[in-house]
Amino acid sequence: MVDNISELPDDRPCVIVATSPLQHRANEVRANRVNWQSYLQGQMITEDDFACITKLDNSSADQRDAYLSEKPYQCAKTFVNLMGHMSKDQTVQYIVTMIDDILQEDKSRVEMFKDYARKNKESVWGPFLRMLNRSDGFIVNQASRIISKLACWSKDLMEGSDLTHYLTWLKDQMRAPNADYLQTVARCLQMMLRIDDYRRAFIRVDGMSALASVLAGKVGFQIQYQLTFCIWVMTFNPDLANKVSRYNLIPIMSDILSESVKEKVTRIIVASFRNLLEKPTEREIITDNALSMVQCKVLKQLQLLETRKFDDPDITDDIEFLNETLQASVHDLSSFDEYSTEVKSGRLEWSPVHRSEKFWRENCGRLNEKNYELLKILIRLLESSRDPLILSVANHDIGEYVRHYPRGKHVIEQLGGKQLVMQHLSHEDPNVRYEALLAVQKLMVHNWEYLGKQLESKEKKEAEQ
Repeated sequence: MVDNISELPDDRPCVIVATSPLQHRANEVRANRVNWQSYLQGQMITEDDFACITKLDNSSADQRDAYLSEKPYQCAKTFVNLMGHMSKDQTVQYIVTMIDDILQEDKSRVEMFKDYARKNKESVWGPFLRMLNRSDGFIVNQASRIISKLACWSKDLMEGSDLTHYLTWLKDQMRAPNADYLQTVARCLQMMLRIDDYRRAFIRVDGMSALASVLAGKVGFQIQYQLTFCIWVMTFNPDLANKVSRYNLIPIMSDILSESVKEKVTRIIVASFRNLLEKPTEREIITDNALSMVQCKVLKQLQLLETRKFDDPDITDDIEFLNETLQASVHDLSSFDEYSTEVKSGRLEWSPVHRSEKFWRENCGRLNEKNYELLKILIRLLESSRDPLILSVANHDIGEYVRHYPRGKHVIEQLGGKQLVMQHLSHEDPNVRYEALLAVQKLMVHNWEYLGKQLESKEKKEAEQ
């Protein structure tokens, strides 16, 4: 993999699949020609705009290129005028498709819109950002494609409130209930995040949370690839690689990797994992990322991948690097590292440390580190998880913390954990109820030796019955 994302050719990871809904609709729009003469006769467009749009619409590619080169100002003016004055969806669909097509033919044409806006002291973004408010999904997403091209292919970058508005719109569209144009939204995001200034802005609008949320859901392999590509490009900036690690993306990508049969999805995930072990500037973050991959059983997945034959040699190199790095992490893994990584992943299971008296005796105080980070995660899991196994283990761990840490009861009460533990006394799952009961007893009883004997006696009686 190249280290500088700007060196990537445009036709490599960002190829738009021909089956995208927007492309299908664009083909239909192109076939449904507009009668510009009727708009001229109805005095809805000027003679100049009519002459320009008909010239562009009825010319060959070479003729169109010559006209755009000869009269770039008039062409930009005509398109802006038509977008501002046409209300019929069918016509606006045709206009934005024409604009997108001429930009796709030649990237340098974005400058004609920038020059027009500059000479008229107007915002180049205004006409296109307003299109995002229309009700027609095709117009909205075609306008979004235009905005991303203007933002990425121009000499001048998008910035300020316009950039914040557009990235926030992309973030919200990822979570929109109607996902017909999700591929197009992801494509625009792929383009934007090639540029470092836009990556930083995307972090500021909390875009990574939306990206993680969509990837964690059930989406097709194309969306998996596109959004993982976004993660990959984000991690090329070492400072942003530190921040990306906060979004619990490793468990999500690990799940996708374990199920994926598409080489391009495998390629982009292992490349992202490699970046997360190479690019962060903080050693602690690299260690946490490695431990998280170990916890999510990435090593086992790598062993399976080693038996497959790949067309792309980069995949083989990345797999070898990950294997070596993660194997070294396993050797350095302490019991507390293992526990911490498991808790941070949110995927609790009955691994040996939970039942180890020695572990809790030696490490209970470490749950207070970083402003009670691990305790807060356990409590959050009690509140949000629906998995009986996770709830059972979380209740157990809170009880063990209280049992072994002298001020544990007070800390758990202050963090709001006691009430959540008690709520699980009536949980439908008997294992959750049992672990919650033990935790409550530990929160209430101070004579641990007496409690231990009582529990031992209770378990003995149950075994005899």
